[in-house]
Amino acid sequence: MSRLRDLRKERGYTQVKMQMLTGIDQSDYSKIESGKRYYTFEQCRRIAIALDTSMDYLAGLTDEQAPYPRAAEGSE
Repeated sequence: MSRLRDLRKERGYTQVKMQMLTGIDQSDYSKIESGKRYYTFEQCRRIAIALDTSMDYLAGLTDEQAPYPRAAEGSE
């Protein structure tokens, strides 16, 4: 989960800031970041949006940090 921590620090965010951006409790976020807890699909989605990256990058499936183009709201 070093990608998660590294990206958060690169953006200048604290774990408390991530809580505010994602709605994930800071203690749960800390466990996710340290690898003591897995995140759900929805949590991963929120984290990717907050850190302006893709879920694939967070999962280690790509080395490209840039997010994919986002779908327009309500067009799902």
